[in-house]
Amino acid sequence: MINITRLWTGAEQPADHLRYGLRHGGIHSAQASTAACIPASSRARKPIVVWNITRTCNLRCIHCYADSHAEKYPGELTWEQCCAVIDDLAAYGASALLLSGGEPLLHPRLPDILERATTKGLKVTISTNGTRITPDYARLFKQLGVAYVGISLDGIGEIHDQFRGVKGAFEGAIRGFRLCEDAGQKTGLRLTLTRNNVQSMEQILDFIESQNIQRVCFYHLVPTGRGVDVASLKPEEARAAMDMLIARAEAWHAGGQTRELLTVTQPADGIYLLLRQLREGNPLAAQTLRLLQWNGGGANSSGRGIANIDTQGNIHPDQFWQGVTLGNVKTERFSTVWEAAHAPSAARLAELRGSDDPAERQKKLSGRCASCKHFHLCGGGFRTRAAFANGHWYGSDPGCYLTDEEIHTDLPDSLA
Repeated sequence: MINITRLWTGAEQPADHLRYGLRHGGIHSAQASTAACIPASSRARKPIVVWNITRTCNLRCIHCYADSHAEKYPGELTWEQCCAVIDDLAAYGASALLLSGGEPLLHPRLPDILERATTKGLKVTISTNGTRITPDYARLFKQLGVAYVGISLDGIGEIHDQFRGVKGAFEGAIRGFRLCEDAGQKTGLRLTLTRNNVQSMEQILDFIESQNIQRVCFYHLVPTGRGVDVASLKPEEARAAMDMLIARAEAWHAGGQTRELLTVTQPADGIYLLLRQLREGNPLAAQTLRLLQWNGGGANSSGRGIANIDTQGNIHPDQFWQGVTLGNVKTERFSTVWEAAHAPSAARLAELRGSDDPAERQKKLSGRCASCKHFHLCGGGFRTRAAFANGHWYGSDPGCYLTDEEIHTDLPDSLA
C-alpha cells in the first residue's frame, strides 16, 4: 500500500507506523523507545489478515476475485471455528483483521464476530459493498470500535452499477457511507482501477471532494476470479492515473484538506512517485526513499505482511492468491502455519518469502524485475500478479508501468 498523501506532501497519516515504521512526529521506530504497536522493521510486522467470512453476496461484481453469488455455500466455518480463529489471531498479535467476503454483512453472526474480535483487542476493519448497511449496523460498528469501514465504489452512478451487476448499487453504497458517517464511524471508499473506469477518475475524485470523503484507496486490478475477464490498465493509463492522484493529493493538502489517498497492490507506484520527486526537485525525495526502504514493497507483502483465510478455512499468501494453500484453520492454528512451525507450510513460505537480503531475492527473478535498480524498494511489484502472469513465483509483475529507462536509472548518491 502506497500512501500518496504521506509521500508526496509529508503529512502524517494514521497508519504510518505499519507502512513506514514511523511514530507520531515522523520518528522511525528503530530510533524511538519501544511501542508495542510499532514493529522494528517491515519484515518483523505481524500480518494483516484478510478473512473472507462468507462467499455469499447480494451483488454480481465483474471483477470479484471470490466469484461470489447470491447463494449459500457449504463448508463455511462454524461459530466455534470462528471463535478459535479470532482467539488465535488476538493471541498472536495480528496487525489487523479485515473482514471481507462475498459480502460480510450477509454473515448471520457478523455482530458476534465483531464483538468477540474487538473485545479481544484486534484492530478490525470491514470491506463491504455498502448496500447492506443499516442505521443499526452503522451504530454497532461505532459502538464496538471498528477501526474502519471500506465501501467499494467503481464509478459514479450507472458505471458503478454496471461493475456491480445490480441496478441501484451506487445509491446503496452511498447510503451506507452516509449512515456510517452519521454514526461517527470512520469510513472511506475503495476503488479498483481498470480500463473500464479509468476514464472516470476525474469525476470520481470530484465526487470524493464534493462529498468530503476523508479516505480513498485505489486498487490496481489483480486478474483472478471473475477479474480475469476485466482489462488491466495500459502503462500510459497507469502513469496518467498516478499523475492525477498526485495532483489531487497536492491540491487537497494545499487547501488544508487532510484527505488520505492511497494505492494498493502496486509497489511500483512508490518508485514512480520518487522518480517524479527527483525530476522536479521535490525536497521530500530523501524522506520518501527512507520510507520506501523501510517498507520493502512486495517482498514484505503477500505471504509475510498480508495473509488470507478463505471461507473454507484455507490459509493463503493473500486474498487473491487462493491457488496456494498453506494450511487450514479447521485443523490447525493460523499462527502455527504462519510461523512456519507446521511442516507442510514451512517450505512454501520459505520459498515465497525468500532471503532477508533483497539482492539475494532478486537473483531468483526473471524478466524486467531481475534487472530493476529499484528492487530493494519495490520488492518485485505485486508477487501474486507476477505468479498469475508467469505461472511461477519468480516472474516479473506485468502491472509494472515504469519505462525501461526508469528501471535502469540509479538513484543519486546525494539521497544516501
